[in-house]
Amino acid sequence: MELSHHLLDHGFEVTFVNTEAHHALVVSALQAAGGTSALAGIHLASISDGVEDDNNRNYISKFVDAYTRNMPGNLERLVAGMEAAGRPKVKWLISDVFAWWSFDVAKRLGIRVASVWPASVACLAINLNIPKLTEEGLLNNKGWPERDETFQLAPGIPPLHTSELPWNNVGAAEGQPVIFELFSRTDRLSALSEMVVCNSFPEAETGALKLLPNVLPIGPLSSDTEFRKPVGQFLPEDNRCLRWLDAQPDGSVVYVAFGSFTAFDPRQFEELALGLELTGRPFLWVVRPDFTTGELSEAWFDEFQARVAGKGMVVSWCPQQQVLAHRAVACFISHCGWNSTMEGVRSGVPFLCWPYFAEQFLDRNYVTEVWRTGLAVSHNADGIVTKEELRSKVEQVVGDAEIRERVRLLKDAACRCVSEGGSSNENFKRLVSLLSE
Repeated sequence: MELSHHLLDHGFEVTFVNTEAHHALVVSALQAAGGTSALAGIHLASISDGVEDDNNRNYISKFVDAYTRNMPGNLERLVAGMEAAGRPKVKWLISDVFAWWSFDVAKRLGIRVASVWPASVACLAINLNIPKLTEEGLLNNKGWPERDETFQLAPGIPPLHTSELPWNNVGAAEGQPVIFELFSRTDRLSALSEMVVCNSFPEAETGALKLLPNVLPIGPLSSDTEFRKPVGQFLPEDNRCLRWLDAQPDGSVVYVAFGSFTAFDPRQFEELALGLELTGRPFLWVVRPDFTTGELSEAWFDEFQARVAGKGMVVSWCPQQQVLAHRAVACFISHCGWNSTMEGVRSGVPFLCWPYFAEQFLDRNYVTEVWRTGLAVSHNADGIVTKEELRSKVEQVVGDAEIRERVRLLKDAACRCVSEGGSSNENFKRLVSLLSE
């Protein structure tokens, strides 16, 4: 969506195609914020993902299996319908690399293809090296590790333990073959896509970009400098938190958000809540309606919120980019999804990393081992991050002047890249030039 806004600014007509389920969430959130007029010319369209049971969308392997079988035909019908309705002929498809099936549809229809890689370039480099890692005996041909070790693809790319490979950490083990196939098939981008862009920048991923010189970094992306243009949320944003932040001292607030998928069991949820209370610091905590996997005591949570009222604020969703850019935020407790990671980097906020699944462990290692702009939580023998561990790590992150300085330098580098004449800005112009052919 951020890329769509930039393309719109350069005179392109943009249709943003989503699944029907996600489209409904995005439109609902937009209407709660005042309607879709703020999109200022981006056409929103949707196609069925073929998932018949809504509960299966919570199982990524089932979701992926359904959409790779059903969506190609649905996309083809959408394009035909657009042209039959008198819309201009579709000239380009810009697709998420994970939707590689759409490349084949575009080629059949005579539509040119560019693609967006949504995660770190390091993750893409690991995906594209699956054959090499298999040949070297690190993986078997099903993607499972043959050795219990930490490997590093190249200098500057974060080391990763074989227990944390992205495709082996997405849901239940029985769904792994579908996910491994999804990650493996990213090799199709080189055959079918004329250009691959990514939400990154050279100073953040020097080693990975050296390994994949044909991937063009155009980040860190934002829709606009004031973060006013909507970029598509699954839940309505609670803007009251911005006024609450205005009342807090500079560099005092712990911001806590775990993205759209992370879910905690009630025990870990309570430990997190008590840990935030234990810090004694003001905190802003995003708690989605589906954030817990079990029966959390509502009475307990109500009592907790009453106890921390004035010190802490709990919201179901928030305008994260505006929050991270706020002067009051001291650190970001994050699942380390790549969008959140880039938003934190761009805003100059130190991280306390708490990865949940997929490539988030790799992103954590960027923060803790390559950039050294934050720390990571540790789990105890029961797999729990205790309240004492949380308090201790928050104090370490917030109190470390060297981390703050490295955060500042990385933020400055990010800002230079997206400024006029910067590398990301120039790469975006290359994309515009290609799409204008």
